[in-house]
Amino acid sequence: MHEISQSDLISNLFVFVLASFLGLELIRGVSRLLHTPLMSLTNAISSIAIVGSLIIAGRQETSLTTVLGTLAIVCSAINAIGGFMITERILRMFKRKDDK
Repeated sequence: MHEISQSDLISNLFVFVLASFLGLELIRGVSRLLHTPLMSLTNAISSIAIVGSLIIAGRQETSLTTVLGTLAIVCSAINAIGGFMITERILRMFKRKDDK
């Protein structure tokens, strides 16, 4: 097992916070007409994040990486499942009553 240095942890946390703010600003600037395609894209990204999280949690290098990897799996799964549910609901709004 290998230890994570404090500087690596701070660097990774900085990148995470920066990516979060950048993602929030990017999503905020998207037109409402593009919401469904954007949701499909974020669902795909969440699925990729689930795979990466599984790899991180499965390595079990330290207790911290295992816990954070497991937390990332849960958060990504919630995001992906919720995104698919919202996308399905939006698509149902555009179906005609006689199209079932």
